[in-house]
Amino acid sequence: MKKGVSFLVAVTLIELASFLASAFDPSPLQDICVGINDPKNAVFVNGEFCKDPSLTVAEDFFYQGLKNPGDTQNLVGSNVTFVTVGQFPGLNTLGISIVRIDYVPYGVNPPHIHPRAAEIFTVLEGTLLVGFVTSNPEHRFFSKALNKGDVFAFPLGLMHFQYNIGHTNAVDIAALSSQSPGVITIANTTFGSNPPINPDILAKAFQLDKKVVQYLQARFQ
Repeated sequence: MKKGVSFLVAVTLIELASFLASAFDPSPLQDICVGINDPKNAVFVNGEFCKDPSLTVAEDFFYQGLKNPGDTQNLVGSNVTFVTVGQFPGLNTLGISIVRIDYVPYGVNPPHIHPRAAEIFTVLEGTLLVGFVTSNPEHRFFSKALNKGDVFAFPLGLMHFQYNIGHTNAVDIAALSSQSPGVITIANTTFGSNPPINPDILAKAFQLDKKVVQYLQARFQ
């Protein structure tokens, strides 16, 4: 009986490990696999057609653009410049991406989630207040004020934010553990969905007056 139970436990653990492994970017199937839009003479790996390796050049693994500040003239006072496989095909199968985030004084990168990636970033200029919240039911809030050169990490799938608490512009560079991390901005997703979520649902969920919900939906549509 014990042997049978042990066998079932072992099988269950193996299945769980396999499931967890498949929840992340697939492992590379070859040394290089540069994304390419033309399927001619290509193979399909990790969501992108791969360029013929014999035609791959150094420029396929090179990207320019992060030296330029993003446009922060918006309601939140920040701009995120993404460099994922969509902008940088050489990242295909590597399971990584990078972003630059610019902030005006008191600008915020609003609470959001990366469904497919953990994140680590460093402050290049300014002072940022950052934080993340753990999942149900604890909802533990971890927060830290960061200065130039400081590094902080956000665990995969948890809601987090960055807020410029300084009197000058701020910049950070972040690396993510997926070639296509995705982003779900909480406010935009909740109040700006298409079509809109029934305001009665949101009023009850957020314990708000229905008119407040409708006002927020009008703001984010």
